[in-house]
Amino acid sequence: MAVFETHIEADCRWGIWKMEETEDDLLSLFSDPSQIKEQMLHLSAKGRRLEWLSVRALLKSLCGEEKQIEYYPSGMPYLSDQSFYISISHTRGYVAVILSAQKKVGIDIEQYGERILKLGAKFLSEEEMKAVNPDKEVYHLLLYWSGKETVFKVLGEQVADFKKYLLIEPFVPEEKGAFNAKELKTDAQQCFLVYYQTHPDFVITWC
Repeated sequence: MAVFETHIEADCRWGIWKMEETEDDLLSLFSDPSQIKEQMLHLSAKGRRLEWLSVRALLKSLCGEEKQIEYYPSGMPYLSDQSFYISISHTRGYVAVILSAQKKVGIDIEQYGERILKLGAKFLSEEEMKAVNPDKEVYHLLLYWSGKETVFKVLGEQVADFKKYLLIEPFVPEEKGAFNAKELKTDAQQCFLVYYQTHPDFVITWC
């Protein structure tokens, strides 16, 4: 099994799965591989099938049993037995899942890459752009983007305009840590503490 990392915390549990297995290897992890095959008949691309299977294998590892994932019309996932809130993310070679029985949760994993250098102004305010550390620019921008994705997964479409409705307070990027985020769409202006880790292959954020 390619569980890359798992964490059990007071109000949530989350993990990362490194996708190294073949499709048959992943299918063998489930009690009824033929039923799992039927559930993914709509997926024609090999990469999407491996992601689909890896997410469910990681979910089984986190829960200790198999769970059924369903989707709201918005595309947000939920568990059919309502045992946990769930959020899912994937990037090249990895998938991530977070669960909580107590609150809505979000998780986002982003592949390390310099393409983000051209995109910062599209999702960051002027204030946020000024706070980006030029010595760690790629990681800092990726964390800003990933953090906003994570909060979006908690709040939904109401904050789809990241630049206008999501604000991340200035922080110094380290190997791991946390930063504060706020939604500006509602009168409540909810605040979130977003945790993060960096890795040579990716960054990951969750809350």
